[in-house]
Amino acid sequence: MKVFKFGGASVKDADGLRNVAAILKMYPGEQLVVVVSAMGKTTNALEKIIESAEYNEAARLCSELENYHTNIAKECIAGEKGVEIVLTIKELIAEVLNLVKNYPHDNQDERYDQIAAYGEKLSLQIVLSYLSSTGIDVVWQDALNNICTDDSFKNANVNFDQTESRVRRNYSASFKQAQVVITEGFIARTKNGKTTTLGREGSDYTAAIMAYSLNAASVTIWKDVPGVLNADPKWFDNTVKIDHLSYQDALELSYYGATVIHPKTIKPLQNRNITLLVKSFLNPGEPGTQIDNKFSQLSTPCFIFKINQALLSISPKDFSFIVEANLSRIFKELAVCKVKVNVMQNSALNFSICMDDDPGKLSALIARLGDDFRVLYNKNLELITIRYYDQPTIDRVTVGKKVLMEHKSRYTVQLVVQPEENGKIPTRK
Repeated sequence: MKVFKFGGASVKDADGLRNVAAILKMYPGEQLVVVVSAMGKTTNALEKIIESAEYNEAARLCSELENYHTNIAKECIAGEKGVEIVLTIKELIAEVLNLVKNYPHDNQDERYDQIAAYGEKLSLQIVLSYLSSTGIDVVWQDALNNICTDDSFKNANVNFDQTESRVRRNYSASFKQAQVVITEGFIARTKNGKTTTLGREGSDYTAAIMAYSLNAASVTIWKDVPGVLNADPKWFDNTVKIDHLSYQDALELSYYGATVIHPKTIKPLQNRNITLLVKSFLNPGEPGTQIDNKFSQLSTPCFIFKINQALLSISPKDFSFIVEANLSRIFKELAVCKVKVNVMQNSALNFSICMDDDPGKLSALIARLGDDFRVLYNKNLELITIRYYDQPTIDRVTVGKKVLMEHKSRYTVQLVVQPEENGKIPTRK
């Protein structure tokens, strides 16, 4: 049994759906679990709806979202199924608008999850209807009935014991009905029935959860790139495809910000020794990148760029050393403010962290630390991470930039840098 995950780019239009069907037909007779993401940039559109200050604006944006999904459905699903799916889309959009109007605002993260989940709900229904219309033997398993989490909304923690029990029971029944079982990525549910999400781009993680629970032979993430590249093509012209990665390297790269794989994906696969493949949905016959438990040091450096970074320097007002008590207090406030530390460094009197420049979290953290600590910060910075670095690679990416902080380990260097005044990143050849 194999698990396939199709991201937003692979189901963004009618041609994408046709391509999904063609890929599934390349695996006749095999049991497949198919995890689908929201179509195209639907999650971004839903976030705009969630943030809308005016109900009329939210209604307008919902209408645009309905038209987008309806046009895809009409282009590839004909007859009675086409009529049914258009009605389903209309009903789901009406539910979104009702939540926007009526869901309480006292917990914004909880409200976000109830509404953002509709991207996957819409996509699932359209893809399911289309695959069924092409003759593919497919049945739906609702992710909300299978993946159980806590109530850490927007980034929920999975209860693997409960989830595995539900998945094994429900999918066993589904595979008696069909060879292909389709489910939503990204979304889950608490024991109290609240919808949660697994973090942005969390459909990769859903695929890993399914594979873990069912002890699948492999997971394939279908992307619009030929595999895992050594740098994001947005920042680098001459990228190199990596044919093989160890779990460790894949986890390191995703943790540091490589967007090709969700950071939580690797752990459940490593725990069950399940191979992960990253392949191109445009060229499905190509081998892509294989990720498994075999360690081999990469022969080419890997680059990860994160922009919109803030660098904080935290020092005790009483001029005491940065010791365990102070660090404990700082990390407590980081946890309260839900700040992810991208890199950190300390000296006798200062503790420095680089974080994403989230204005709300940054101001909240400074306020909470302000009584006992002096906090200085720089904004509009970049964080450059190089896995398997050497000095020439460091020199290459820091041309024309001021290095504010450098952190080195055996295989990885992280550089917090001040970009050129025009904001251009001079790393393209």
